Amino acid sequence: MTIFRRVTIVGLGLIGGSLGMAIKRRRLAGRVVGVSRHAQTLRTARRRRVIDGGTTDLETGVRDAELVVLATPVDTIAPLAERAARAIQAGAILTDVGSTKAALVRRLERTLPDHIRFVGAHPIAGSEQRGVESANAALFDGTLCVLTVTSRTDRSAVQRVGRFWRALGVKVLTMSPQAHDQALAVTSHLPHVVANCLAQTAHARSLPQPPRSLLEMTRIAASDPELWDDIFLSNRHELLAAMRRFERHWARLRDSITRNDRAALLAMLQAAKRRRDGFEPR
Repeated sequence: MTIFRRVTIVGLGLIGGSLGMAIKRRRLAGRVVGVSRHAQTLRTARRRRVIDGGTTDLETGVRDAELVVLATPVDTIAPLAERAARAIQAGAILTDVGSTKAALVRRLERTLPDHIRFVGAHPIAGSEQRGVESANAALFDGTLCVLTVTSRTDRSAVQRVGRFWRALGVKVLTMSPQAHDQALAVTSHLPHVVANCLAQTAHARSLPQPPRSLLEMTRIAASDPELWDDIFLSNRHELLAAMRRFERHWARLRDSITRNDRAALLAMLQAAKRRRDGFEPR
């Protein structure tokens, strides 16, 4: 089921590479073009059937695309969007896969030409791995993609981008950029902060084989540091608010242990268990 005649993916890391594979597997585009700064990445992407063709020149890569997906670190998305806008054909849609949205959407609504239809998107998928070598056509299967909408967002473009993601086997949810950043601060960005602190606190040599609890809780601390520092800083206001809420729970738990208060400690553990049980999909 072809939805776009030509899709250009700018950035061929784990997310961009997996997206190209998924598009080709489901035959959602007549042609998938990749844009990368590195010719070797393009060669690897061609060999792994991530793309049909590629270029290191952004303007050339986006010129004939019906859909342009910016799959680069969050601090590069806005400058690339502004460059790409000068070469994109009329009627094309520009979107992204960034993990933070409010600042990005606010800037692009101010700087992009009126004829450019931008839809902020965030497929909530990924792993601690990186690079096109780790691309996986099934990465998005059964996941969620948030599309961010403001009063200025083109509704027909939102519908088409939503149809595209649903065709990839993804559930689509729309919300404001601010609501997205608030939700992701607690559900994604804060867990990475906690995993990072735990990884720095633990000692690998404490036991000959670390418990699975430590490995599972610190898995995401192995994610690309140069990706996550941008995410933390671009969503710092919402992330700091989430960290303050976390600190209040941490302090209550610490105090109950300090006071040897079994009743208070048990009540907190029971409350946490009830909350965690509610996380599972129904």
